[in-house]
Amino acid sequence: MRLAQAPPTKSANAVYVTLAAQVASLGALVVFEQVRGRHLAAEVAAVGGRPSGADADALAGAATAFAVLLLLVVTATVAAAIAYLTWLVRARQAVAPSYARSTVAAAWFVPGVNLIAPAVLVYETWQAAGPPEEGRRGRVALVASWWLSWLATLAVFTLVLPFDADGLTGLGVPELACLALTAALCAATVHQITALQRSPAVGRAASPAPVTTHLDPAT
Repeated sequence: MRLAQAPPTKSANAVYVTLAAQVASLGALVVFEQVRGRHLAAEVAAVGGRPSGADADALAGAATAFAVLLLLVVTATVAAAIAYLTWLVRARQAVAPSYARSTVAAAWFVPGVNLIAPAVLVYETWQAAGPPEEGRRGRVALVASWWLSWLATLAVFTLVLPFDADGLTGLGVPELACLALTAALCAATVHQITALQRSPAVGRAASPAPVTTHLDPAT
């Protein structure tokens, strides 16, 4: 028999930090794009993409800064994804100790399934952490808002931005606002669930039987 795990407080803190880093790094890239990126793209195009001599010296610093900022965004995004998945696994196992990590991976990475399954996992984890009917509407509203904002942000970055690029990346305030809203709502769900799991009354209410979901693999 496996004992229930402790609430994933440290994992939640990692989510907050990495989400903040993701938004901050994207904000820095957006500022660079607005201030220098569009001019840099035009200058590179003007010299045929192969600057030399004085042109190369003038563009090297800006190109390096762009590469560093882009690397920071990618690194922060990967770190945020790892931190979030780690938190979700531990939050699920806090209420269902036998819960399989592979189920979380399948929910996020199996095409088609990942359009709805992650939101279901988060909602069920939240529901299992406290009285089912208490604050149900609030849970549904917050999880739905987070997930819809995530899908909208994903669509902007993968479907809209590549065909509407202006400058080096095409990034601007709308893209930054989408990501910031999604990050804030994501952090809010993490905070609410983690805080509820840390409540002493929750452990007594949730311990008798592990919660299962239709996404759990058959045993």
